[in-house]
Amino acid sequence: MDSIIIAIDGQASTGKSTQAKKIAKYFNYNYRDSGAYYRAITLYLIQKNISSDKSIPETILNKIHVEQSFEEGSLKIDLNGIDVTHKIRGFKVSSYVSKYAKKQEIRNFVYRQLRISAESSSLVIDGRDIGTVVFPKATFKFFLLADPKIRAQRRHKQINDLSVKVESIEKEIKTRDNIDSTREIAPLKKADDAFEIDVSCLNIEEVFEKLIQKINLQ
Repeated sequence: MDSIIIAIDGQASTGKSTQAKKIAKYFNYNYRDSGAYYRAITLYLIQKNISSDKSIPETILNKIHVEQSFEEGSLKIDLNGIDVTHKIRGFKVSSYVSKYAKKQEIRNFVYRQLRISAESSSLVIDGRDIGTVVFPKATFKFFLLADPKIRAQRRHKQINDLSVKVESIEKEIKTRDNIDSTREIAPLKKADDAFEIDVSCLNIEEVFEKLIQKINLQ
């Protein structure tokens, strides 16, 4: 049987990764978080003081090795052999990731990693252009969206840092939405054949039930 690809796209902080991991565990599929690649790359470039205003040469990108391992419903991210699973979710990386992620050379680098992942097994993958650019022929496509204020509140709970204000996170989310949806390269948008879910007033299990129900019906 051909490998199945389930693509979950959507706005920042709509629970894409949470849902993708739950679905992967439910069906015993492999899982990839495309955003984690961009975040890990962003962390590396920030640490090396490489500006997003400049072109990133292949010689630098080839020094970046990102590995994702998914076991027991949990994802681990290694950057050049170091566990950065939690570090890439920090406020600084979140603030800069869209600036790096819009660069063509970085997107091409990530696309190659993602497509290689789907060559040997069924895959659940989340991001912003998975169903439109990376896997336009994905078996199932979903698009999640939610009110910015609600997304900021949920993100604030995840960060668990009282020094970071909800208002700052909401501003960052709105800025990121604008950058993602207006960039020239692979802008954030719903694929024509994707199933849209507004998760503003839904909890994790309610969203999961909608996703599973849609998959099982097809």
